[in-house]
Amino acid sequence: MEKLFKLKENHTTVGTEIMAGVTTFMTMAYILAVNPSVLSAAGMDSGAVFTATALASFVGTLLMALLSNYPFVLAPGMGLNAYFAYTVVLSMGYSWQMALAAVFVEGLIFAVLSLTNVREAIFNAIPMSLKHAVSAGIGLFITFIGLQNAKIVVNNDATLVGLYSFKNSWANGTFFTEGITVVLALIGIIITAVLLIKKVKGGILWGILITWLLGIICQFLGLYVPDAAAGFYSLLPDFSNGLAIPSLAPTFMKMDFSVVFTMDFLVIMFAFLFVDMFDTLGTLIGVASKADMLDENGKLPKIKGALMADSVATSVGAVFGTSTTTTFVESASGVAEGGRTGLTALTAAILFALSLFLSPIFLAIPSFATAAALVMVGFLMMTSVTKIDFSDYTEAIPAFIAIFAMPFMYSISEGIALGVISFVVINLLSGKAKEKKISILMYVLAVLFILKYVIL
Repeated sequence: MEKLFKLKENHTTVGTEIMAGVTTFMTMAYILAVNPSVLSAAGMDSGAVFTATALASFVGTLLMALLSNYPFVLAPGMGLNAYFAYTVVLSMGYSWQMALAAVFVEGLIFAVLSLTNVREAIFNAIPMSLKHAVSAGIGLFITFIGLQNAKIVVNNDATLVGLYSFKNSWANGTFFTEGITVVLALIGIIITAVLLIKKVKGGILWGILITWLLGIICQFLGLYVPDAAAGFYSLLPDFSNGLAIPSLAPTFMKMDFSVVFTMDFLVIMFAFLFVDMFDTLGTLIGVASKADMLDENGKLPKIKGALMADSVATSVGAVFGTSTTTTFVESASGVAEGGRTGLTALTAAILFALSLFLSPIFLAIPSFATAAALVMVGFLMMTSVTKIDFSDYTEAIPAFIAIFAMPFMYSISEGIALGVISFVVINLLSGKAKEKKISILMYVLAVLFILKYVIL
């Protein structure tokens, strides 16, 4: 382990890395349930998508461990799967087979860009203030995701979002299905916070497990009443169908390349490529920054291996039958537990492989239990904001724009885009561009981002 992962050099231990890997996996296990649900809306077999999701996550994360020795974990990305199902298939009318072909081609282009140092150059061109901002913005973004998953924050016609109403849940009789899970999520946040303050080893993971256990107790006491029709399932693992692995046959190698040379295909493929590239870069910047993995010049050593793992996993995932596989922001939960090497990723990869056989257990982890982890990780990532020089407005204002764009626009890539555009424009108009030594690549990125908003 020491020889392969250089644990001493990274000031970590086998126990810490394994705990970090388990924690990251637990905060990501929801993708094994959510991805099949999203892609089945496009007409895909949910059982096959479950198997494809687990396999793509295993392959991608294993490659990350071996090619980069970083604690980052990969899986089919949220947002990208929704674009795949609801936009490309349901709105634009293309088949899911054609959408898989677009994902496959995007992964290949991604790999070429990684080999030619384009993605690495983009990473290195982004100023440190924006890198810290990306970390803080991701913190707010995943906190928002956690609060939404737990239904603590809900849609509100008057104010777009608002706090869950317990009064209404009593009135309409949903307290013992939905309302109690909100209470459990809030309790879970407090429990996890106390565990972190007490510096309990594996505090985030324990927070998930304790919250889940409290939910199971509530179910036994009748305080939580499952209602599958409303999306509230039993918190107990369901082994009624045994441990059989769902067949991959319905989605394996089903890509349709017949429309590759059409303009629509190119637009769809570019959209997948753009979001994948900048979500990945944003996650790498944010999580690596939080883990102090960046060198004195703000560069991430061995980034090429990390980028290659991401791109290969995308194409392999398309072959299995799932949407774009990308580096998950939930990797921050493992980093927060002390994960610093590929052993964290290897642990998570093994758990994804095991999930094929133990799917009832992993699919039973409720979103209200993982919400506490996402909120606490969000807090830990938000601390990167203290590294931004707020006395220099030319640095601080673009950083602030990048930070608020991520949660408000529900996209890491939008935060990066607006951060880059505002950094270049503000420094140009204020006459600070030469002083800041803005790279040519930053100007190019700013122009490309502006064109993206104009054209797409």
